[in-house]
Amino acid sequence: MSLFLRFSLLCVFVLALDWYFFHAISHFIRTFSPTKRSVITWSYWSLTALTLVLILLPLAYPYQNWSQFTRVYLVSLVLVISLSKLIGSVFLLVDDALRLGEWAWLKGSALRGAPHLAHGVPPISRKMFLTNLALVAAALPFGSFLYGMVRGAFNYKVHRVKVTLPHLPDSFNGLTIVQISDLHIGSFVSSEPLERAFEIINAQKPDVIFFTGDLVNNLSTEVDPHLDVLKKLRAPMGVFSTIGNHDYGDYVQWDSKEEKHANFERLKSLHKEIGWDLLMNEHRILERGGEKIAVIGIENWGAAMNFPKRGDLPRAHKGTESVPVKLLLSHDPSHWEAQVRKEFSDVDIMFSGHTHGAQFGVEIPGFRWSPVQYFYKQWAGLYNQGKQYLYVNRGLGFLGYPGRVGISPEITVMELRKA
Repeated sequence: MSLFLRFSLLCVFVLALDWYFFHAISHFIRTFSPTKRSVITWSYWSLTALTLVLILLPLAYPYQNWSQFTRVYLVSLVLVISLSKLIGSVFLLVDDALRLGEWAWLKGSALRGAPHLAHGVPPISRKMFLTNLALVAAALPFGSFLYGMVRGAFNYKVHRVKVTLPHLPDSFNGLTIVQISDLHIGSFVSSEPLERAFEIINAQKPDVIFFTGDLVNNLSTEVDPHLDVLKKLRAPMGVFSTIGNHDYGDYVQWDSKEEKHANFERLKSLHKEIGWDLLMNEHRILERGGEKIAVIGIENWGAAMNFPKRGDLPRAHKGTESVPVKLLLSHDPSHWEAQVRKEFSDVDIMFSGHTHGAQFGVEIPGFRWSPVQYFYKQWAGLYNQGKQYLYVNRGLGFLGYPGRVGISPEITVMELRKA
């Protein structure tokens, strides 16, 4: 199927959906004044026209050339509106199914000679309850997702946890670690939110900072507007980082392998430029008071959903055997059960990200839910099996949908204590 045909079919679907949902709108506004009805009608179909323009525009003007604001916010707003209409249309379908069933029953009764239907079957009007319910069902997700874009995306939340390790050297008792993950910095149209987040991080006075992958969406150039802010992230014992699946540039159509390779090499050099120690299947030894712990970092290693397995933990682990505590940075949490727990029982804590908590869910005392839990057993927060721990950071940035609903962007503050 050609690209033009696929885009055309998508336009037909959008038009059909908007025409169908407009029946609920027109039914709801039928008692409004003519002026109000005209304003609502013109506004509704103007959004439909904008949607069609955004669908067809890439055929003439490549998506990557669009302004960042258009790519991040305008496209997402149109998608949110369309998704809300789709959800509301489910209730309209129920209404129409009930009306069709009622009409068929009356038609059958007329054919059987029912006296009260001797003059034909009257039309079945829409049920106001279901029509209004359709509008509410569309308004709720629209309002929630809009709020998530305006406020939720930058509602940074500090999660404080304590982990007790029996072999922690005395000199490291009380060590404070800040973990952040999944910046997806290409989704930020301004550095101001990052500035605020980093002020919160620095205010924690961490001994060491871990960044667990996905600095960018796809391109190393996404970092350039934010270099000065990224350099402000500092800790006495260092800022250590690793690679996530998006950092490889696998989700972009490159003109050549060389161009893709150059993009990745530049991204690695940018970690160094901003003062982050990028661990590419290697480790560092931290010393304090003559005692040691190891920080191990590997490239992306995913056991779920066909994400790349480029990490080499045996190589990174080699040389840390005699160190009493080992902290592992590995972007994808599925790595923990698939390899770490099976083959490296001396890794005390693994720090991950990747899931974003789906940027959507519910987290209240005693109850947590997110659609990502159906794909990842460990998807947010602290987990442990025996003497090993996994912490999954909910991510500081966002991808795709430029917002968060119920799952706030996270700054993890972990304190290590000796048992």
